[in-house]
Amino acid sequence: MALATATYQDMTDDQQAIVEMVRNFVDNEILPNAEEYDHEDKFPEPIVEQMKELGLFGVTIPEEYGGMGLDLSTYTLIVEELSRGWISISGVVNTHFIGSYLLMKFGTDEQKDYFLPKMATGEIRAAFSLSEPEVGSDVQGIKASAKAGDDGVWELNGQKMWVTNGLGSGVVFVLMKSDPKADPPYKGMTCFITEKEPWVDKNEGEFAGLEIPPKIKKMGYKGVESTELVYNGYRCPPERVLGGEEGVGQGFKQMMDALEVGRVNVAARGVGIAQRALELALRYSQERKTFGKPIAQHQAIQFKLADMATKVEAARLMTRKAARMKDAGERSDLEAGMAKLFASETGKECVEESFRIHGGYGYSKEYEIERLYRDAPLLLIGEGTSEIQRMVIGKKVLERNKI
Repeated sequence: MALATATYQDMTDDQQAIVEMVRNFVDNEILPNAEEYDHEDKFPEPIVEQMKELGLFGVTIPEEYGGMGLDLSTYTLIVEELSRGWISISGVVNTHFIGSYLLMKFGTDEQKDYFLPKMATGEIRAAFSLSEPEVGSDVQGIKASAKAGDDGVWELNGQKMWVTNGLGSGVVFVLMKSDPKADPPYKGMTCFITEKEPWVDKNEGEFAGLEIPPKIKKMGYKGVESTELVYNGYRCPPERVLGGEEGVGQGFKQMMDALEVGRVNVAARGVGIAQRALELALRYSQERKTFGKPIAQHQAIQFKLADMATKVEAARLMTRKAARMKDAGERSDLEAGMAKLFASETGKECVEESFRIHGGYGYSKEYEIERLYRDAPLLLIGEGTSEIQRMVIGKKVLERNKI
């Protein structure tokens, strides 16, 4: 007698409905228009407005603040779909998501009440900033400084680099050195919530002292701006220290916690771009004919497709595990690092294999794979290079397996 078996599902019904909604949005609105925005390096305002209407800026923000109140696992599914369409679109929500995470976990009640409702609707978008012109992976080496005045107001000075959404955001979560004598240095760092005027390169009035130089010209990842931020006497009131008075000196820990979920986010982006590269390779290999048959029937191509499909699935499972661990309240620094490393490398490898399958046409701007080929390398660098991920993973593996 055969046993009744349920159909395997790796998503809940609610998650499936959300993914289907986002996938339709990607297929109908992002994929047909991404090439135009990429070519002109133009911010995709109409697409972003539709994202606001869909509630995508408030996915993880609690319902009491106007958001959806969904978990990290569901958010990663959304990011994967958005990145499948164009990773620049996922970049628009990426830093926003990290900013909301910082507020939800470390913000004061006043900070949450003030910012989260506006962030949930996308009325204001968030950016966050660690890197500087001379500082990338070595975060403890930052030079930008914050000094408290006699009136309690902090004065921020210094230059930040590689800030996604740096111009269009209305608030930037920025890490500054608030105690230059601290030992070790990370204990003397504070995260400030710095408000600014969106799309204004030189702020005046209450936000004076913050200037955004012309956006950085990039090989790929176009459409969404990456900028410098120059703080020159920017005055930040004490109630805008993340976490209030207790947040002074806690900035490094806060930012590292946020990067943990940020790395899951980047992993999801790697899965998305790898999935799209696979889709393009599958389509092209069945349409293109050589030696009297579709190239998909050649074993050399089938081997490439097999490796791509296997790596995509493995990256997807690793990413979802890291997200689920975080949702369960467990530390997932090792798993997030592994997911980010493997998924970002998988994204690059699958895009390159798809590029090879396309042959000469892959080098043409007439084909989508050319854009993916320029976009994919970003994931190897952003929010921790592959080399840094390996250092983190190696250290954590040894910590968990001491003899």
